[in-house]
Amino acid sequence: MIETSQSVTVAAPLAATWDYARDVERWAEIMPGYQSCAIADADNSLWTLKVGVGGLVRTVRVAVRVERWAGPAEVDFTFRLQGDPVEGGGSYRAVPLDDARTALTLAVQVRGSGPMAPMWEAMGGPVLPRFARAFAEDLRDRIEAQGQAEGQAEGQVEGQAPAASVRPSFLARCRAWLRRLFG
Repeated sequence: MIETSQSVTVAAPLAATWDYARDVERWAEIMPGYQSCAIADADNSLWTLKVGVGGLVRTVRVAVRVERWAGPAEVDFTFRLQGDPVEGGGSYRAVPLDDARTALTLAVQVRGSGPMAPMWEAMGGPVLPRFARAFAEDLRDRIEAQGQAEGQAEGQVEGQAPAASVRPSFLARCRAWLRRLFG
C-alpha cells in the first residue's frame, strides 16, 4: 500500500469551501485525463480517465464511493479501478482557520493486488505525493476562483454585464499542473 496526506490553506471560509467540495463531479474534473463522470446516486459515481505512461495510453474507469458525508468538515471515500487490481480510499478534512481561510487536508491510500503489486507500488510510491499535492493545490485554486467569481457577481451593478469567467483555459490548467508536479 502507498499513501500520502497533503494540506493546503484555502483563502475562503469553510462554507464556501464545502459548497465547492461537496460536488463529486468537480473532484473528477481535476483528475488528469478526465473524460467523464457518471453519477449513479449521492454516494456512487464512475469516473472515466485517459491515462498514459510513456507511449501507452489507455482508458480506465474508476468506481468512486463516498462512504461518509460529514460536511462541511469531513468526507471519507473508497475507489476501485474496474478491470485492474487497484483499489484504495481517502479522506477530505476541512478546518476553519478564521472567517476567511480554511485548512484543507486530503489523504489517499492506494493498494495494488496480485503478482505485479510490489512493482506497481514501488513505481507509484514517489509519484503519489506529487500527484496528491498537485490535486490539493488545484482544488484550492478552483475553490478560490469560485469565491472570486461569486464576489464579482455580488458586486455587479444592475444592468451591467456579468464578469467574465475566472476559470483558466485547459492549456493553462495543464501547464500549471505540470509545473506543480515537476517543480
